[in-house]
Amino acid sequence: MNKTDTKSTVLLKHHLKALKLPTMCAESEKVAQRCAADNADHLAFLLQLCELELIERERKAAERRLKAARLLEAKDERQLLRLRQQLGKLDLLILDELGYVPASKAGAELLFDVIAIAYERNSLVVTTNLPFENWTEVLGSERLTGAALDRLTHRCHILETKGESYRLQDAKRRRRPNG
Repeated sequence: MNKTDTKSTVLLKHHLKALKLPTMCAESEKVAQRCAADNADHLAFLLQLCELELIERERKAAERRLKAARLLEAKDERQLLRLRQQLGKLDLLILDELGYVPASKAGAELLFDVIAIAYERNSLVVTTNLPFENWTEVLGSERLTGAALDRLTHRCHILETKGESYRLQDAKRRRRPNG
């Protein structure tokens, strides 16, 4: 290596650092030697350096995403733990309109968790328009539905109401002309 090569190498590394291309900076000499040995031209040299930089950036981005997905999962776990503690302190928990919207798999599991936490510790009121046999449509799993119903129906009072919705009755009453 002559004096010009050394000066060029130093300047190249300086510029690559300034451009925030750390992998190209770190690998430039090795790639240059490999390209010289293979009698590759300057475009092959540049292409190899760019590929190395892109691969390293993709690897680091994947690492960051994984780390963020872990920090988010941990945050969700802390929030869930806090919610469980709050639910455990309640005297009465009301699940209103159960089954109005089908639950996702994760939502159904969380709902079961809430029921399991309240089981034999808290009073629990559940309102729903669905008969028990249709709960699988909401919770998505026969096993999960069975386990939830097992806890809900043990030592419970089931009140069935029939007739027109009080909301519908109220709406009809408000529409009647006063006379």
